[in-house]
Amino acid sequence: MVSGTLPTWDAIVVGGGHNGLVCAAYLARGGLRTLVLERRETVGGAAATAELEPGVRIPLVADTVGRLRPAIARDLRLHDHGLRLIAPAVRAFAPQPDGRAVTLWADVERTARDLGEWSAADAAAYPVFDARVRVFGRFLAGFGDTTPPDLHAPGLADALAGLRLGRAWRGLGTVDGRALLRALPMAVADFVGEAFESEAVRATLATRGVRYAALGPWSAGSTAHLLTDSAAPGAGAAGQTVFAVGGPGALADALAAAARAAGATIRTGEGVRRVATLDGRVQGVVLASGEEVAAPIVVSALDPKRTLLGLLDPVELGPTMVWRAGNLRLGGVVAKVDLALAGLPHFPAAGEGPTAERRLRGRILVGATSIDDLERAFDASTVGRLSDAPFLEATIPSLADPSLVVGAREPRHVMSVLVQWAPYHRREGDWDADRKRLGDLVLARLDEVAPGIGALVTARRVLTPLDLEREFGMTEGHPLHGEPGLDQWFAWRPMAGLGRYRLPVGGLYLAGSGAHPGGGITGAPGANAAREVLADRRAGLP
Repeated sequence: MVSGTLPTWDAIVVGGGHNGLVCAAYLARGGLRTLVLERRETVGGAAATAELEPGVRIPLVADTVGRLRPAIARDLRLHDHGLRLIAPAVRAFAPQPDGRAVTLWADVERTARDLGEWSAADAAAYPVFDARVRVFGRFLAGFGDTTPPDLHAPGLADALAGLRLGRAWRGLGTVDGRALLRALPMAVADFVGEAFESEAVRATLATRGVRYAALGPWSAGSTAHLLTDSAAPGAGAAGQTVFAVGGPGALADALAAAARAAGATIRTGEGVRRVATLDGRVQGVVLASGEEVAAPIVVSALDPKRTLLGLLDPVELGPTMVWRAGNLRLGGVVAKVDLALAGLPHFPAAGEGPTAERRLRGRILVGATSIDDLERAFDASTVGRLSDAPFLEATIPSLADPSLVVGAREPRHVMSVLVQWAPYHRREGDWDADRKRLGDLVLARLDEVAPGIGALVTARRVLTPLDLEREFGMTEGHPLHGEPGLDQWFAWRPMAGLGRYRLPVGGLYLAGSGAHPGGGITGAPGANAAREVLADRRAGLP
């Protein structure tokens, strides 16, 4: 039990990542005296910007912020707190072995015209496919803002939420409703294969169905992952690519400013050792320093496994819940390589001149050549190893945001590279020993589509899945705080019975990406959790 008399705080938020900050801002706006405790010296978690070399800054983990819920930006007045966004005209550029490329523009008609180079049928199919993905995405955006029902004892609030979802479902119409139900469990390879005939086009569109996940294009449920990603405003089939000026750390700074403006207090460099409980209820937290901080409400923005098994006494959970939490699927498959470059690399498939530079402002997909190539890269991870030809998603954020390299001694660019299917759980080798080999492999892979890029590198940083766990507290290195499979989705995220943000100890809530509607820079889990905390408070629940 936390010693002392009356608590100083109404609520403590553990973890100052973007969801923790969103939750804290809403709680403080709701009148709760709110304290945020962040283990690292800076807030933001995965949404952070760091210096790679003097005067050169680069996103640490997440590089784009286009999935942030517009309602959160409006409610918290993030633009008043300095947030500025840039949306390039190109969403994705996928160079191909034959020297051509698939380019997905924000402009649907321009994308269709470009796809005519691959197939007249694909060019005609794209606007129809894009329109359907947008319809599904809009429905899932509303779905994501809804608290999952109580599966054991649904109440009035669940009934009202069901009515709202029912109206939204009727709005889809019979054809789109049936199509959505059919699509959710599908493999994304089948989903894109039904609409397009060119392998390069299929692979380029399919990549969002596997990003950050231990899913291959032939994995069941990978279409649901793509469509959930399409819940971002204006995403469509091409997905969303939006940068924050100053990097994702600028988003974290704006969220922190909004939380403070609402009355929240943020303390960095303060790790939490455990959540203190008494008779099945939260009493506060005990910090790594031994300091005790009392509060009747604790909201964890950490992943569910770390929260349940790392912060709580196992006696409080009981053997069944400890077993269930231990079996949550959090095995990460993502690594990150950051590069400082002495100049802009040349991608022959992008062409020459200003148009070439425009094509490089979005996501650069290396290895999106065919569904089979993607599946082979995924297959390696299923036996605990990294493919010799990994799929990469790269961005050059300094093209859209030159402020990242202001102060560099010479002209510079930065490249942020996501390495897909780099398994945390390995059957051979060691990530600490293989960090250099991973960086060399990524450079060799990039050199296939941007010859000579290695000669431009002035600095590089490699973050393995083990580094993501150590530095950012992502259990098993999973950026999404848990697999986005259908068994860990909606009312089953993070697991059945805990899908309503309330954890088994009274007064303890989950607000991180391991809660519904899942990962990515959306802020939705944090906002939803805050709504439930305030609802319980208004209802006078203990």
